[in-house]
Amino acid sequence: MTETRAGISVLIADDEPPALDELAYLLGQDPRVAAIHRASSGAEAVRLLSERTVDAAFLDIHMPGLSGFDLARALGRFEHRPALVFVTADEDQALEAFEFAAVDYLLKPVRLERLERTLDRVIDGMRAGPATGPVPRPELVAVTLGGTTRMIRRDDVRYVQAQGDYARLHTDESSYLVRIPLSDLERQWAEAGFLRVHRSYLVQLDHVTRLRGGPGHATVTIGQVELPVSRRLHPALREALDARRLRARG
Repeated sequence: MTETRAGISVLIADDEPPALDELAYLLGQDPRVAAIHRASSGAEAVRLLSERTVDAAFLDIHMPGLSGFDLARALGRFEHRPALVFVTADEDQALEAFEFAAVDYLLKPVRLERLERTLDRVIDGMRAGPATGPVPRPELVAVTLGGTTRMIRRDDVRYVQAQGDYARLHTDESSYLVRIPLSDLERQWAEAGFLRVHRSYLVQLDHVTRLRGGPGHATVTIGQVELPVSRRLHPALREALDARRLRARG
């Protein structure tokens, strides 16, 4: 089944009809999505992909017969390889997913705001054009939640909060405590756009939506969260945000 309008073309492969319908509905809410092709099995996905070209493939990992990983291997032989997004209820396979140079790894149930960021990544990759070398893997961070270790993308971290000798990584979905001082992350993650704004906070500049107030009483907004900005660090934050705006225009 296919739904079409103007925008990018995507394939969804999932053997569970409710999950297939839900993801199709969410994708349909985004005006950037032109066509939505549905496959209820890995075999059907292969057939659809042999008949038409799509820009992105959203693959459930656990399907009978051909799994999402099997499909990813098969797509590696296609002349036009779509951007890969794995969709699963399993938190423990992110590392393997990114071995396939996946654009993203979505956990069920998928949230609309999170899906919008995935589509941002798909479209950014299309604008960059085809890669001339190996596709770089996203930087992954090992975190523990509820006694289970999982991998998250560093670019999903919106801000970091100091908690003694630990740091708490805040994403859209949750927060994770890691055993590393904020000062170490400040140094290690500077090239990835993270900037110290306060003795207790490190922010990812791409997620900053607003800087309000002057030195000594400034705050920075990330999503629904407002964080303090120290007087000493205010000028560097202002300069970094201005430089980012100029690059975006340029």
